[in-house]
Amino acid sequence: MNNNVNKTIIKCSAILFDLDGVLLDSTSCIERHWQEWADKQGVDLKKVLQNAHGVRTIETVRLVAPHVDAEKEAAEFTANEILDTEGVVAIPGAKALMEQLPPEKWSIVTSGGFDLVQARLKKADLPMPKHIVSADDVTQGKPSPQPYLLGAYKLGVATENCVVVEDAPIGVRAGKAAGMQVIGIASTHPVKELMNAGVDFLVESLEKIQISWNDQNQDFLIDLRIQ
Repeated sequence: MNNNVNKTIIKCSAILFDLDGVLLDSTSCIERHWQEWADKQGVDLKKVLQNAHGVRTIETVRLVAPHVDAEKEAAEFTANEILDTEGVVAIPGAKALMEQLPPEKWSIVTSGGFDLVQARLKKADLPMPKHIVSADDVTQGKPSPQPYLLGAYKLGVATENCVVVEDAPIGVRAGKAAGMQVIGIASTHPVKELMNAGVDFLVESLEKIQISWNDQNQDFLIDLRIQ
C-alpha cells in the first residue's frame, strides 16, 4: 500500500460482517484455548492456528487431529471458550458502527456457535445484532458460501446487493463464492493473502470504513479510505 489515500464509495442493500478480527479482537483468547488443547492432544500449535482462523472448531479438529472424536472435542472446546472470554475486546470503532446501522439491514456471519457469539459480544460490551448466522445454523462452514447465502436469505436481500466485511482469506472466498462484493480488513492476515483470495476492496482497519444509510433510496453508502 502507498501513502496516498483514495476514497471509494460502494452502494449496497445489506452488509454482512464477520465477527472475530472484524468487530472483535479475540486473538489472544483463541490462541490461549488452542494452546491448551494442542498440549493436551500432542498436536503442533502452529499447525492448529494455520487451520483455525475463520473456520468452525469442528472442522479445525478434523483437520489437525483426525484420530479424535471431533464432535466431542469441539463441544468441549467451545464450552471452555464460552466460560473463559478473557482477552476479548471490541475492535476500535465497532460499537459506534453497530449502533448506527439499521438493525434489519445487516448481519453477523461467523464460524463460532451462537452461545459463544453472545458471550464474546457481552465481554466486549457490543450490542447483539438482530440477525446472526453462526456455526449452529449451517452444515458447511466457510469457505463454503452457505453461511453468507443464509445471511442474505435472512435479510431478504439478493446476494448481488450484499457486501461482506472480512479479515480472513477463507471468509473472503466464502463471500465471493456467494456472489457478493467483499471488503477485506488487513488486521489479521497479510495483504497478499487477502488479495489472492479475491477481495474486491482492501482497508487497513475498521476505522477506515464509514457507513451511512440512505432512507430515501433504502441503501447503504460505504465510504472506504483506501491507501
